[in-house]
Amino acid sequence: MTVSSSCGAPDQAAPIAGAEGQTVLSGRVVSGDAPVGGAFVRLLDGNGDFTGEVVSSPNGEFRFYAAPGSWTVRALHRTGNGEASVQADGPGVHEVAVAVA
Repeated sequence: MTVSSSCGAPDQAAPIAGAEGQTVLSGRVVSGDAPVGGAFVRLLDGNGDFTGEVVSSPNGEFRFYAAPGSWTVRALHRTGNGEASVQADGPGVHEVAVAVA
């Protein structure tokens, strides 16, 4: 079963293809060692302003295509919330994990 968001986001578990020259923020939402699927994952810019939202895959995976810079990724789930910061200095895949509690 594929979980998608109401905003029409692509499958968050699909392989990243064609990302050459793009800045991709990719990661997982976890609780302890367990993945958290169905979390609302929000991307906030360096000023803390809302930029976008996706729903994590059943394995907790998410991704955003963004501009280089400082970002905050916030996960909201019925089991808890969490956030993590990521510095994306340029093109490529920038990994980030978000723990909810």
